[in-house]
Amino acid sequence: MTEHKKFMKMAIDLAKENILGPVGGPFGAVIVRNGVVIGKGVNKVTANHDPTAHAEVEAIRDACKNLGTFQLDGCVIYSSCEPCPMCLGAIYWARPDAIYYASDREDAASAEFDDSFIYLEITKDPSSRKIPTRQIMRKESLEIFDEWMKKSNKKKY
Repeated sequence: MTEHKKFMKMAIDLAKENILGPVGGPFGAVIVRNGVVIGKGVNKVTANHDPTAHAEVEAIRDACKNLGTFQLDGCVIYSSCEPCPMCLGAIYWARPDAIYYASDREDAASAEFDDSFIYLEITKDPSSRKIPTRQIMRKESLEIFDEWMKKSNKKKY
């Protein structure tokens, strides 16, 4: 078994174990650096009453805590399913070297985890989205960015 298949099997096994409990969703993820698992996550949305508690986000939180950093340079993420838009955004912010996934978004949709509407919403102008989105107080908010840019001891991310 290749190393990639070994770690993907771990992610799939986590997903399988998670649905055996009373409230876990069918998603698992592992994060690996130099052949060592440094983070794991399963879907805890209903268990934690947290819509952001997807397997990939949980794995990122675990890996970052274990590494003492907010970026995952040199890491690979293995997910039992193609990351949703939220997870993909979190993954990009974490900056791993690669993402591997097993089932895809169509497979998830057929199991009643359809996030296609989110992909469509992202491409729309904010004023045309299903959830009303309006910009207010931009000038006041820009002052904060100006202060940030002047700060000499900022930690960029």
